[in-house]
Formats: sequence, structure tokens, C-alpha cells
Amino acid sequence: MKKLILILSLIAVVGCKSKKVQQKEPKPDDIVKLATSQINSSQKNKAYELGKRVLMTCNTSKFKAFTTSEATQSVINNITIDKLSKTCTKYRMWYGTFIDLQLAEVYQNTKNQTTVYRFKALYTKKVANKEMRVFMNAENLVSAIKTSDWVDAFKYN
Repeated sequence: MKKLILILSLIAVVGCKSKKVQQKEPKPDDIVKLATSQINSSQKNKAYELGKRVLMTCNTSKFKAFTTSEATQSVINNITIDKLSKTCTKYRMWYGTFIDLQLAEVYQNTKNQTTVYRFKALYTKKVANKEMRVFMNAENLVSAIKTSDWVDAFKYN
């Protein structure tokens, strides 16, 4: 009888899952696609230049670190030449030489005023279908940079 109670207790403990605290994702109503006329051209150019600077590191092996007038401190701390070198090694092998960024879409989170610039990253190998997202905050600083495989449907994260 004691063994049965012990086994049932273990099953109950294993069966109980702890809930993960999830980050609040913005509601679809909070994210709006911006028309070309609504895009801040100086911010767009800044997002392009800073995004291109990151990927050009793969071609030149030189990276000019972001300044506090260009990016948030967390971005400055996370984008290092060591981390970029590891990523660049893979990208050059799989996709070839980086050519340029092509602006595809711009979205804005109306709650926190973050603007997301979606760029298609162009490489010499035709198999490359990559995307770079540059997140610009309300202070006109890069708050995040993300690369991933290109997907036509936009999802905020």
C-alpha cells in the first residue's frame, strides 16, 4: 500500500507541469504596417546603414562598434566581433558573399513606438533567402537586430 501511494505521488508530481512565464507579445492591433509615405526616411537610412554594417563584417572581417548615439547599450554589448565572426563563417559558407540589403516592409508597434525594418539580405549564392530585421526605438536607436530565414508572412518576433 505504501509503494502504491509513493508511485501515485511520483506520478502526480511528474504530471504537474509548472507554468512558464511568457513574455507579453504585442496584440495584432498594436502592430501596423507603414505605407511608404509614413516611413521616416532618416530613420530608414540609419536602419539600413547599421544593418548593412553588421553584414558587411562578413566580407571585410572588420566591425566598427556601435556607439550610444546609434544603438542601445544591450545591442552594443551583444554585437561583438567575436560573435559576428562565428555567424559570418557560417553565412559565407552557406550563402556566399553579402551583397546588399533590400527594404521589404516596415512595421510599427503602436504601444512602444518601436519600428521594425524588414530587409531581404542579398548574397551571391541564389539559395540564400535571408531576412534582417532592424528594430528602432522611439529614441531613434537600434534596440535589436535579428536575422532569420525569409518568410513572406510577418510575425513580430
